[in-house]
Amino acid sequence: MESISDPPFHEAYKILFDKTRNGNNFEEHKELMAVAEECDLPVIDLSRLEESDEVVREECKSQIARASQEWGFFQVVNHGISTEIFSSLRCEQEKVFKQPFEKKTKEDKFLNFSAGSYRWGTPSATCIKQLSWSEAFHIPLTDILGSTGSNSLSWTIEQFATTVSSLAQTLADILAEKMGHKSTFFKENCLPNTCYLRLNRYPPCPIGFGIHGLMPHTDSDFLTILYQDQVGGLQLVKDSKWIAVKPNPDALIINIGDLFQAWSNGVYKSVEHRVMTNPKLERFSMAYFFCPSNDTVIESCREPSFYRKFSFREYRQQVRDDVQKLGSKIGLPRFLTHA
Repeated sequence: MESISDPPFHEAYKILFDKTRNGNNFEEHKELMAVAEECDLPVIDLSRLEESDEVVREECKSQIARASQEWGFFQVVNHGISTEIFSSLRCEQEKVFKQPFEKKTKEDKFLNFSAGSYRWGTPSATCIKQLSWSEAFHIPLTDILGSTGSNSLSWTIEQFATTVSSLAQTLADILAEKMGHKSTFFKENCLPNTCYLRLNRYPPCPIGFGIHGLMPHTDSDFLTILYQDQVGGLQLVKDSKWIAVKPNPDALIINIGDLFQAWSNGVYKSVEHRVMTNPKLERFSMAYFFCPSNDTVIESCREPSFYRKFSFREYRQQVRDDVQKLGSKIGLPRFLTHA
């Protein structure tokens, strides 16, 4: 049963559950959830970027670019974040999500986060496969940075955010350099005050048909840096098949977002991914989204361009409109030059 801290999924989505149970598409939903093969993502040791030997440094950069082309996902170790920070993060996340549901939704400034930071389920869902069995705090980094550590959660997130902000800049610069562009674009346009953090919790889901923890999607940013616990559930598409990512306690997961695919003219891949539900265990993760300002114009760094120029504001608005009208995001195909 849902506790007082859990969102009221059963109540809110009862009609969808009943429709699926009584409909003919039950088998289709089971098929959607077919067990995916588990695999290890490419693992890149970032300490090699500090080596005095240029050959070692360049090989590390090439690995980053290769994984971004072939997988759109990779893991990094020796990333500079201590196990103590990770332990604190898990502890603080548990505390904040265990607050009563009413408190999380009703307070305008819960923990000094911007109004509307707390989200759960999928308000636009019209069928089970569009429903995400999860809750999250989607927080602009400006809510955290310089908050003078007003509480232990803010202080812990700030420690995490400061390190991953620097890591995101480093990775973006390497990926630009490997495209032949020693660019200041990311330093000028992707500043801490334009980036976001998302604290995720996936409650246990007792319903055994076709419900995702997070429905299949691509990320609408340049890069996402993810810290996940050891429960597992993250899956991504590789060679037209769903692949389950084996959790690695020492690693951060990096994935390419839509903006980098557009900027690189399709060289780096923004790959569809999802989170599966677990019937017994809850799962926690924290994602950092490396975003530009809304006015930043995204254009491909190679000609002929597959994508027309667009601002980040225009992209986000199109995504919002599609989710509202269709229940899911279309994304980059909306911006192809020859659609």
